[in-house]
Amino acid sequence: MSLFRHDLSRIPPYVPGKPGGDPSVIKLSSNEMAYGPLPSVQAVIAQGIGSLHMYPDMYASELSAKLAAFHGVPADSIVPSNGSVAMIEKILTAVCSPGSEVIIAWRSFEAYPIAITVAGGTAVTVPLTPEGGHDLDAMADAVSARTAAVMVCSPNNPTGVALTHGELSRFLTRVGDDVLVVLDEAYVDFVRMVDPVRSVDLLANHPNLIILRTFSKAYSLAGLRVGYAIARPEVAATLRAVATPFGVNALAQSAAIAALDEVDEVRMRTDFVTAERMRVAAELDELGLLVPDSQANFVWLEMADTQPFVDAAARCGITVRAFPGDGVRVSVGSTAANERILSAARLYTAR
Repeated sequence: MSLFRHDLSRIPPYVPGKPGGDPSVIKLSSNEMAYGPLPSVQAVIAQGIGSLHMYPDMYASELSAKLAAFHGVPADSIVPSNGSVAMIEKILTAVCSPGSEVIIAWRSFEAYPIAITVAGGTAVTVPLTPEGGHDLDAMADAVSARTAAVMVCSPNNPTGVALTHGELSRFLTRVGDDVLVVLDEAYVDFVRMVDPVRSVDLLANHPNLIILRTFSKAYSLAGLRVGYAIARPEVAATLRAVATPFGVNALAQSAAIAALDEVDEVRMRTDFVTAERMRVAAELDELGLLVPDSQANFVWLEMADTQPFVDAAARCGITVRAFPGDGVRVSVGSTAANERILSAARLYTAR
């Protein structure tokens, strides 16, 4: 006998990136930044330790105001959360009812099917294009009277392929305003392409759009769990209503506020990552490996049998994230770490 809904037993487990077995092994399996927290961020965290006996600002008002100014939107369009995944869970719980469907590209972020099932919905998966991107026409075709939401991940995790502004704009127009569209932009800070998505601009004509961002990647704050949604004020009000009370801890709020003041340093860091990403991808391509055009802080190697590459990576002192049957995702790290990626690739291709 189960005490829970019977469908929950079918939830696939979320698989975290494998840590290194010893200090000499570099973890490249979780898309973490090679850089540590910014010095100014570390300083405000140290200052805040003495106030941990008090609850944080429930609505993260100062952070919301800072983010609103950063994005040029009203403060009531911002809703901070305990990482963007927590916001995804809240959105889906609020929008799904028995029989609801949520359309996702696949393969994409593996937390989506879990959150959809927990919310009581059914995931409708649409295969990626041969290039590893969202097939927006097929996703639009999949919309039906049962569709509660569409999840769009750009750049897509784990392939790294990003949508253009024109592609997403046309998709939103075709879907219409009656279906919620959630745009997950966890890796947006690493995008360097022609016609990148200007997501905040799209809010003017598409009230059904919710944009998700995170401080976990470019801002090196994965350990503090702070993300946020950007939406029309009326949509954001509902997100605040269903949010976990005091969901963003005090240190996370202070750290995120400080991080937003370091625009130049964050840009320098992401420039380094993107330059290394392009260098690694080019060399992997020369080795004959299939590498989509990643716009994130990782590269994707398409392969059905992933274990040989995982083994080669382990021999070269790195851990990678395997998706058996589909491919391997490898985070871009320091220059030394990236040389290990290339050594692993050479070892793999020389079999």
